[in-house]
Amino acid sequence: MTAEVVDVVVIGLGPGGESIAAQLAKAGLSVVGVDARLVGGECPYYACIPTKMMIRAADALAEAHRASELAGSVQIKPDWAPVAARVRDDATANWDDQAAVDRLLASGARFERGWGKITDAGEVTVSTSDGDKVFRVNRGIVLNPGTDPAVPPIEGLADTPLWTNREAVATETVPSSMIVLGGGPVGCEFAQIFSRFGADVTLVQSGPRLLPNDEPESSELLRKVFERDGIRVVTGARATKVEYDGTNFHVQVGDETHTAEQLLVATGRTTDLSALGVKAAGIPDDGKTINVDERMRAADKVWAIGDVAGKGAFTHMSMYEADIAAADILGKDGPVAQYHAVPHATFTDPEVASVGLTQAEAEAQGVNVRVGLTNLPDSSRGYIHKLGNDGLIKLVEDADRGVLVGASAVGPGAGEILGALLVAVHAEVPTSTLKGMILAYPTFHRAIGAALAEL
Repeated sequence: MTAEVVDVVVIGLGPGGESIAAQLAKAGLSVVGVDARLVGGECPYYACIPTKMMIRAADALAEAHRASELAGSVQIKPDWAPVAARVRDDATANWDDQAAVDRLLASGARFERGWGKITDAGEVTVSTSDGDKVFRVNRGIVLNPGTDPAVPPIEGLADTPLWTNREAVATETVPSSMIVLGGGPVGCEFAQIFSRFGADVTLVQSGPRLLPNDEPESSELLRKVFERDGIRVVTGARATKVEYDGTNFHVQVGDETHTAEQLLVATGRTTDLSALGVKAAGIPDDGKTINVDERMRAADKVWAIGDVAGKGAFTHMSMYEADIAAADILGKDGPVAQYHAVPHATFTDPEVASVGLTQAEAEAQGVNVRVGLTNLPDSSRGYIHKLGNDGLIKLVEDADRGVLVGASAVGPGAGEILGALLVAVHAEVPTSTLKGMILAYPTFHRAIGAALAEL
């Protein structure tokens, strides 16, 4: 089969892949973007955007319930129809990626709908509905394959009509009851969404606590809020068997069997490196991620960005790494990747956000740790806010250097509060300088000062 010669082939057009394809095309390179799935990736169709629309609606219901104590009586009747319509019509265009394809083509890149695979050094074969197409690259190959929901090998599970995040986002109705397997960000967000729209929810986490990548104090606070709001939280126990009787799911967890109309599996993500053909480029294909250097190089003429690079499965990470790889491919002396101040946020109520190292991670690295912690309800803004004021700010300082190496914020708008802490950790601003800041009153972020005072 005759190969077509191009400058760059991008396999996987999630946020990072789409971004780098457009950047390189606008710089004058001949670029082929390849994806068999929706252009734009998981984020705009099944994750970041539609789920936050769902959360916005669920939070509106919660705030309305608080009005009876704060502002008078309110009649509340949850209705999923406008939520489903907004997800379908506004967020996803009924899961149609034509606008994203048009945007990519407008940048000067070419699009091939199909599965891309490295079939030789500097060669990509794309399996399309019209047959295979082979491309040889002058500059390189960029890998941004994204991930798929992982379904654990639990007895009986694979043969049931389970939901992953994709089915949950697309649902037109709210089940009367739900079991959620997985207490990470995805599981926690969906548990609260469907609970607030009337589902009886049980959240099962095999590990000892929710949100295991966040601080223990954050996890414990979120659990307290969930249980107060009627979500059953089961931790430290694995699901070992699943049965579906045509109406309900029956999930064996430890010595108990939990029953619900719907089962949502949120136990992580997976990708198939062998299907990408990375071994043909000299890259091991028996792992979950690809090792890259500080410029996202994985092998000669191969770059990897996003989830597959293993530095965090976040849209903002993929976009960040796309910029670094694009500069390298174009021969520009751009910045190298730095991961000491990676932020993330879980959009539960309260939001849970953090940046950099947790206390345990810092201690494991031998850092002389000093910790400052304050509770948001103790702040003036927390007192004013009253209902829904659950939250905290925790700072992790390298006492020897006098800089923050990590920080967490939990509470209303915690993801926004994190902005100031992100700058402090990224720029390694001395804590003595931070203590001299003038913090607006009465704001939630003013509690940063109280946490600094505890260092």
